[in-house]
Amino acid sequence: MPRKPVSLGWGIRREGRTLWSRNSTRGKSVGNERRKRDGRIEWRQWDPSRSKVAAALLITSQKASELLPGPGDTCLYLGASSGTTVSHIHDMVCGSNNHHNGQIIAVEISPRMMRDLSSLAEDRPGLIPILTDARETPSYAPLMREKAHWIHQDLSIADQAENFITIAKSTLQAGGIGLLSLKAASERHSEGDDFSRFSSAEKLLKESELELVERIDISKFQDQHVVFVVKLLKGERTD
Repeated sequence: MPRKPVSLGWGIRREGRTLWSRNSTRGKSVGNERRKRDGRIEWRQWDPSRSKVAAALLITSQKASELLPGPGDTCLYLGASSGTTVSHIHDMVCGSNNHHNGQIIAVEISPRMMRDLSSLAEDRPGLIPILTDARETPSYAPLMREKAHWIHQDLSIADQAENFITIAKSTLQAGGIGLLSLKAASERHSEGDDFSRFSSAEKLLKESELELVERIDISKFQDQHVVFVVKLLKGERTD
């Protein structure tokens, strides 16, 4: 018997162990994901094996909706790649023809991935792709209409936690949510095993101006990955 859909916010729902986003470009896929119709609404399957955010939504111990931005929010996505996860965030933040008036700044350093991301943005108003190094905040921060309500960082670089803290302090607004998808293999310069590398990053986050909300092990979907969920408390200075 089919599971009754559970809403995780506008345009995102869960059916058992499957996530779906309301397609803002009806009739078009991003990659080869499954699509289905529910009346006049078309839904796109959100694969947790291809998206750290989706994996975190399925495993989190808190309300999954707390990890997501809302319609009309300003979002910053660092390490957007070809735009698979970005497209699902766009479905809920912007919607068809950006009727929610959302904004997603999608930063990617690879010219090859940027071609795919730019093509995606042509059909998705509100999505702004930027070819640059995510650590160079002056190259994209001026394009943000305000500080971000939601940030996701997914970068294959050393010192991921340190960079995330620095970026979040300057671009995340008070009360905003940040997700750090940390890959242990990118921290090989650090001593110890994967567990100690994750613990080191967790310690840095706890000692920063950010509040660590949850550490989510998503290794069942993404090997050697942990997603840290943080919040910038209201009243904290970000300058």
